[in-house]
Amino acid sequence: MTTDATSKGAQAGSRSLEHPAREDIRLADVLHALADPMRLRIVCALAAAEGELTCADIELPVTKSTCTHHYRVLREHGVIQQIYRGTAKMNGLRRADLDAVFPGLIDGVLRAAELQARRLGDG
Repeated sequence: MTTDATSKGAQAGSRSLEHPAREDIRLADVLHALADPMRLRIVCALAAAEGELTCADIELPVTKSTCTHHYRVLREHGVIQQIYRGTAKMNGLRRADLDAVFPGLIDGVLRAAELQARRLGDG
């Protein structure tokens, strides 16, 4: 997603959300977004779904406002894409963008999360 298209929609009063352009995604930002266990859980769920999910599709043991914060951090750091479809906010992993900018990063993170869950008995 480009920032230009999103900004124009926001100016027109639509419910568009701003996303960083692929070339603006930074490794430190992605790693910061992935460092939180709840955000990592969201990314793992989106990767497993291989498609879009609503925020409610992914159960997190935190308040709704905290969920909103985690989704916003992931979006603003270029990890996920959020699009309104009617009244639902749909979320998708920006896998193609992340793989293009940081080849193998998401696959490695997902594999490490799976190994950690097995080691700690969380999965």
